Amino acid sequence: MKIEKVNLQAKLDTFQDFWTPKIVGELNNQHVKLAKFKGDFVMHKHEHEDELFFVVSGQLYIELEDQTLSLNPGEFVIIPKGVSHKPYAPEVTSVMLFEPISTINTGNKEGELTVTNLDKI
Repeated sequence: MKIEKVNLQAKLDTFQDFWTPKIVGELNNQHVKLAKFKGDFVMHKHEHEDELFFVVSGQLYIELEDQTLSLNPGEFVIIPKGVSHKPYAPEVTSVMLFEPISTINTGNKEGELTVTNLDKI
């Protein structure tokens, strides 16, 4: 088995699309994903999975029912299962996600932003 390091910026440079997570690693039934966000996403929740958002670059906002979180590069937040949340980014924002393999990006709100077959890069 060959063990290789992952360069986040090199991986981020391979795609331009927004709200379409790419798998860059897997451990303990979890995917490590990279995504670029810009604009609004959909308010949704995940019934069975917690979700971790780590901001690599840019600024990410996550609207919750009672507050809006603002995340800067180097910061992360864990959204517990069952909590409704809506990510949005006014400018291009790069994010690393840690979530169970079963996690669908739009949770309980299937629609045009739903991605079920993620690319591995």
